[in-house]
Amino acid sequence: MSRANVLVIDGNRAATRAQQVAAGGSASGEGYAEVLATLAQVHCEIVHPADGEVHFSPGAGLGSFDAVAITGSALNVYDGGAHIERQVELARAVFAAGMPFFGSCWGMQVAVTAAGGRIRPNPLGREFGFGRRIELTAAGRSHAMFAHKPTVFEAITVHRDDVGELPPDCTVLARNEMGVQALEVRHAGGACWGVQYHPEYTFAEIAATALRYGPTLLGESLFADPRELDAYVTELRGLMADPQDLRLGWKHGLGPGVRHRACQLAELSNWLQSQVLPYAQRRR
Repeated sequence: MSRANVLVIDGNRAATRAQQVAAGGSASGEGYAEVLATLAQVHCEIVHPADGEVHFSPGAGLGSFDAVAITGSALNVYDGGAHIERQVELARAVFAAGMPFFGSCWGMQVAVTAAGGRIRPNPLGREFGFGRRIELTAAGRSHAMFAHKPTVFEAITVHRDDVGELPPDCTVLARNEMGVQALEVRHAGGACWGVQYHPEYTFAEIAATALRYGPTLLGESLFADPRELDAYVTELRGLMADPQDLRLGWKHGLGPGVRHRACQLAELSNWLQSQVLPYAQRRR
């Protein structure tokens, strides 16, 4: 069987992608595509609507793809601007096409906006590093996205926004003290599985993000000083080298949701296996 074609919408601008790479991470689209390719036989094409108008490969269009995923981003939907509106309009087109759709963090926020919901600055502040005590709702416990996932788990995260108003046709699948953490949005004949965290991230990726956000994290008093921030980055890199490190796992209160890679990637793996590959097979 031929590989499924997945369109990865990179939500970041070029400057942000370059900063993440300089800090030791990956460009958001490339990193996302690499993870998807490790989970299933898929071919990914990456577009960058934050940088300008979207141009697909010669002869291709949205209908050439079997699924769409939107990455995280340093942008905020409510700031507006053409670089954001292009992504919201593209999400509306994905919904209308009825193809499998997944959004991580920014991707979920774009999908919520496209479907008529509202994103706001989180009144509780920034959630960074690890989202704690994320608990599946009754709907989440029976949802295909969370097969083989603990009922309560941690997840790698970085955001300061949340869902201020749910779209009209939406099911909340997980929450924690900071707000909605996962949902399914149905709109215009399509559906998006969205999470507020980053199942695709590694410890190394969030370490790079901590360095990139350093001045902001210090300004928001999430770290007392640069030395404390540097120590945090060092420990994240230690977890990257050995996710089963007992001392660091205990210190950061981490369970299988982030220490076991298969468990961490369950949402994306379940999406690919239950949505993307069957959809692609039907289209062939």
